[in-house]
Amino acid sequence: MKRIKQLFRLFFNVVLGLIVVLGMYLLAVFALSRITVNDTDDEPSKDIAIYIKTNGVHTDIVVPVKNTIKDWSGEVKPEFGANSAGFVGFGWGDKGFYLNTPQWSDLKISTACNAAFYLGTSAMHATFFDQITEGPKCVKITVSNEEYKQLTAYIESGFQFDANRNTIPIKNSAYGKHDSFYEANGKYSMFYTCNTWANNALKAAGQKAALWTLTDTGIFCHYQ
Repeated sequence: MKRIKQLFRLFFNVVLGLIVVLGMYLLAVFALSRITVNDTDDEPSKDIAIYIKTNGVHTDIVVPVKNTIKDWSGEVKPEFGANSAGFVGFGWGDKGFYLNTPQWSDLKISTACNAAFYLGTSAMHATFFDQITEGPKCVKITVSNEEYKQLTAYIESGFQFDANRNTIPIKNSAYGKHDSFYEANGKYSMFYTCNTWANNALKAAGQKAALWTLTDTGIFCHYQ
């Protein structure tokens, strides 16, 4: 009987500890995402329009395919369609999640666990747009030439390159005619998600961002 009580007490303490840790984690996710960085009105002239775009879960950074500073057409292109779009959205994430979960109904526990616990590899997703429409899920930002250079350098750092400095496509992985996937650097985890990557892209460009966020909400709340 005494042994049973000890086991029960141990089980209770473990469960209580997990609840406390989870509570602290969720509190940090909320609180730190509401702290704004780079929130200043004293900014240089703005020259280039970029966009932050969400599907309700995942945030992309959308930039011109080509301008005087950067031509992305030599590094990324639709896997199955024509390379004639005016804008390209970049999203970083867990490779297994990206490739094996085109719809939420396709999500497997093993895929989620690999992503959450730093067990997978990563991929860069390029999505091409003929035009961009602003709205609740798509916000326009204007940046200076220097800020755009910083942004492009950050995005490029997410790609893996071969010996000839070419991006490395992941073949037969596109969702449709307007996107493509590439091998990427870094690993997804419960502390660093696709939205963390996008938030850090905004930081790199000197734009408003969350101190730290895992969610798209943590980004968009600073642009309401």
